Amino acid sequence: MTIATDPAFFRLLADSYKRLLACSPPFLEGCGGDGPDWLYASAPNCVLAHNTAADPLFLYANKAAQALFEYEWEEMVGMPSRLSAEAPNRAERQRLLDAVARDGFATGYTGIRISKSGRRFRIEDGVLWQLRDASGTLHGVAATFSDWSSIIER
Repeated sequence: MTIATDPAFFRLLADSYKRLLACSPPFLEGCGGDGPDWLYASAPNCVLAHNTAADPLFLYANKAAQALFEYEWEEMVGMPSRLSAEAPNRAERQRLLDAVARDGFATGYTGIRISKSGRRFRIEDGVLWQLRDASGTLHGVAATFSDWSSIIER
């Protein structure tokens, strides 16, 4: 079993969201009893997570996120998460991560990201939150969003 469908990682995603934001995560809507399998393979929301390294690496990306960013699991997991943003947008991304480090979460996030092929898109109304277990240990940062739009180059 990989982290993609690991029930313990699924609980970490959901429980830390609930603790920090005091509500049920939107990525649980529609999952029924299928939990981690549904979130990975069928959820319409993009869900990603990176670890706590100085240059954080993706450790999770569900199929919706993989399709949007145009990476397979093997390509995305282990990739520096900073590469999801173009160089000019990385400072803004870092400010967001600094806010999450300070406050535990950020809501209403909007930002430009880039896919493997170079296609640019705007994320709308994203949520980022710290992945903390019940004892308070930090395991990384997760993000979820369900709204995005392509940026048409002229």
